[in-house]
Amino acid sequence: MVTSMRAATPHEFLPTKRSLIERLRDLDDQPSWREFFDLYWRLIYGAAIRAGLSDQEAEDVVQETVIGVARKMGEFKYDPKVCSFKGWLMHVTRCRIADRFRRRRPQNVSFAAPTLDTSTQESLDLPDPSANALEEIWDEEWTKNILDVAMEQVRRRANPEHYQIFHLHTIKGLSVRDVAKLTGASVPKVYVTCHRIGKLVKEEVQRLEQTAAHARG
Repeated sequence: MVTSMRAATPHEFLPTKRSLIERLRDLDDQPSWREFFDLYWRLIYGAAIRAGLSDQEAEDVVQETVIGVARKMGEFKYDPKVCSFKGWLMHVTRCRIADRFRRRRPQNVSFAAPTLDTSTQESLDLPDPSANALEEIWDEEWTKNILDVAMEQVRRRANPEHYQIFHLHTIKGLSVRDVAKLTGASVPKVYVTCHRIGKLVKEEVQRLEQTAAHARG
């Protein structure tokens, strides 16, 4: 079900459509699970990294969260008034992150041992993100993903040359003159192209945020 996250690219906005949620109830529906993975792995991975896990631990959290979702899909009832899918997925992710922190604790240490004083006990405690802390991280990563997906959508629709100019100047931070030299475009063209692509990205972000308002429940 789960393949390499490095090759995944978002196909649409993060808030999961009701139709996709229903399709995920069929564990053999590989296209739908691939779509789910592509949509959400960056969100889960980013939250795990921000919570303090390593790259490998965060990748494990992604894998384990997807497996956890697969096991629990039969219990999930889509009703945004009661619990949004975003909130439910955050809960599953938080459990997997907490599991990873618990695995870091030395297996041969007895926390109830009388020889351990309070200061030692506290030093052995490892981060275990609270619901409030993870919710803040989750919201920030969700917002970041809106921009990522918006830019990906614009990239797919835009002229490749125009998007390259925008990417080099706006994302990579190259000067207008350097971009002009690299691409063979005139300085005025670089300015105009960056303005146009930037406007498209802004419009896409606004559209996705409006969608998110309905998806959060």
